[in-house]
Amino acid sequence: EQLATPLSSPAMPGGRKMLVVDDNQDAATMVAELLRGFGNEVSVAFDGQEAISFFHHELPNVVLLDIGLPGMDGYTVARTLRANAAPGNFTLIALTGYGQPEDIRKSFEAGFDHHLTKPLDINKLLDILATTPDTQVLS
Repeated sequence: EQLATPLSSPAMPGGRKMLVVDDNQDAATMVAELLRGFGNEVSVAFDGQEAISFFHHELPNVVLLDIGLPGMDGYTVARTLRANAAPGNFTLIALTGYGQPEDIRKSFEAGFDHHLTKPLDINKLLDILATTPDTQVLS
């Protein structure tokens, strides 16, 4: 599969496998397109079950996960992903409208590495990704 020459950014090397999960299809697609522009391979899921399925098939390095999902919320999805993956082999980022201190505490308890509030601050995301390993450590 031949990809167009990606935009380059010293802050965000491309080449990561990423999963964007949001029930707002427009928002998910927009974030995915942005990340693809940096040369990443990005899958999109619109609910928790789909996210878990994609995760196990795609094995992404980075997951951007909305908390306010219908049915299974993002906290439950995060716990499920963490329970079924080797420690430290992917970065889990909450991307949510929930930004109160209690929401942030709950996201870290559920296994998120970072908590970003909507609308997405692309510079904060780039800062996080700049310090995120490009590849999974398989044990």
